[in-house]
Formats: sequence, C-alpha cells, structure tokens
Amino acid sequence: MSDFDRNVTAARGGYAERTAAIDAGLRAYMIRVYNYMAAAVALTGTLAWITFNAAVTTDAAGTIVGLTSFGQAVFSGPAVIVLMLATLGLVFFISFRIHKLEFGTALTLFMVYAGLLGVMLSSVFLAYTGASITRVFFISAASFGALSLYGYTTQRDLSPIGSFLIMGLVGLIIASIVNIFLKSSGLEFVISVAGVMVFAGMTAWDTQKIKEMYDVQDDGTVAGRKAVMGALQLYLDFINLFLFLLRLLGDRR
Repeated sequence: MSDFDRNVTAARGGYAERTAAIDAGLRAYMIRVYNYMAAAVALTGTLAWITFNAAVTTDAAGTIVGLTSFGQAVFSGPAVIVLMLATLGLVFFISFRIHKLEFGTALTLFMVYAGLLGVMLSSVFLAYTGASITRVFFISAASFGALSLYGYTTQRDLSPIGSFLIMGLVGLIIASIVNIFLKSSGLEFVISVAGVMVFAGMTAWDTQKIKEMYDVQDDGTVAGRKAVMGALQLYLDFINLFLFLLRLLGDRR
C-alpha cells in the first residue's frame, strides 16, 4: 500500500509540474502579445504626433493657423487614399499570409502597418484638442485593460457572442458609409456608442481566442506568428475603441 501511495504521489507531482509549466508558458506568451501590441500603439502615437507637428503652423499661443507644404500633401485627398489603401492592404496581407511568413517578417510588417496608421491618424490632432486626446487615451487604456483581463480570466465561453459582434461590426461599417452622405450628428452619436460596445466586446472575445491559440508544443516560429497575430487583433481593438470614445468624449478644436 505504501508503494502504491508513493506512485500516486509521484504521478500527481508530475501532473502538477506539467500544469505549472503550461501556465508559465501561457503567461509568457500573453506577455509577448501585449508587449508587441503596446510597442505598436506607442509607434502609432509617436508618428501621429510627429506628423501633426510637421504638418501645421502655429502662432505664439499655440493655435493652429495653417498647414505646411508637408501637411497639405499628407492631408490631401490622394495621400489619404494612398495611406488608407496601404494600411488596408497590409492588414489583410498579414492576416491571410501569417501562416507562411517568417516571424521577423510578420513583426516588421505589423510595425510598418502601425507606423502608416500613425501617419494617417495624425489628423485627429487637427479635430480634437491635445488634452482631450490624452484624457481619452488613458480612459481607453483602462477600459481595454479591464476588458482584456476579463477575457483572459473568465471561465465563460465567449465564442457565442462572436457572431453578434461580427454582425455589429458590419452594421457599423455600413452606417458609417451612409453617414458620410447624410452627415447626421444623431446617427454619428449612435454609431459612436455602438462602436464602443462592439469593440469592448471584441476586446474580451479576442483575448480569449488568443489565449486558446496557445499550444505548449509550438516551436519558436509558430509561437512567434501567433503572438504577432494576437497583437495585431488586440491593437485593432484598442485603436478602434479609442477612436469611438474620442468621438464621444473628445473636445473639438
């Protein structure tokens, strides 16, 4: 009986060690995802601020009085279209080719995408005050952190809400296109509220999906690809959450 007990104890000890190793690997994997995402957000914000400062001229009080030649080029119709197509093309390329890309290539393309998006989003500094942008950024960061933590820790399966979130996203895109022509402030408010709700849900849902993507048997290349793809998903959730909250809470110039 004593021998049997020792065998059971050893088996339990081995299981506990394997479980601890998996948990440690999962934590390292998620930290890697968040680090890549945070680096991309920092790059986007930095390039947006640099682009804005290079694009405008201000008076002694700091009031924007005009655009530089660089600003006229960046904020003109053709440049905006080129930036939009380039960012869309990159995000689709990364998403559909992630399984064939080398880890270094995938990470580089992700950072290039974040940089281009920063140049494109520099226009928000023309529409909103710097103080309100900073305030909304920290509100977005706190909200994102809480929602992502929920998605990581909850035992509830969030996959059933995924189809509703996708339908909500499609509805947001259609409503936004319609409002380009209608220019309705009421519809814009509804779109902004719905956008916050959709990307709040997607933050939790995507975090749970990214967690479930982890496999202790993945080699370095596969694990790196998954980390980049997960970071891209959370990056898009954060940026969209920030932009919709800015519509609601930002102070326009």
